[in-house]
Amino acid sequence: EVQLVESGGGLVQPGGSLRLSCVTSGFTFWYYVMKWYRQAPGKEREYVAGVTTDGGRKNYADPVKGRFTISRDNRRKTVYLQMNSLQVDDTAVYYCKAEGLGSNVEHWGQGTQVTVSS
Repeated sequence: EVQLVESGGGLVQPGGSLRLSCVTSGFTFWYYVMKWYRQAPGKEREYVAGVTTDGGRKNYADPVKGRFTISRDNRRKTVYLQMNSLQVDDTAVYYCKAEGLGSNVEHWGQGTQVTVSS
C-alpha cells in the first residue's frame, strides 16, 4: 500500500519556523521526484517546491524562495520542507507529492495544516 504521511505542521507566529516531513512507503522512493504543494482556504492548490530523485536539483515557487528549503533522504524515504521566516500568507494545508520519473504515476499525502498567526 502506498503511503505518504506528512507531519510537522502547527501554529506558529510570523517570523517563525517549521520543518515538515513526509514519510513514504509502498513505492520505490528514489525513482520519484518529490514535491510540496499547499492549499490555502478558498484558493487552488499551488506548487511550493520540488527536488529531483538524487536531491541534486531543487526548485522553488517565487513566494517561498530564500525562505523554504526542500530536501530528501532516500535511505529514510522521506522528504522535508524547512520553512523559515514564515508569513501569514503561508497559512495553508501542505501536501507532499511523489511523481514517477518518466511516467504519469503520482501519489499524494493527506496534508498537514500550517497556520501562521500572531
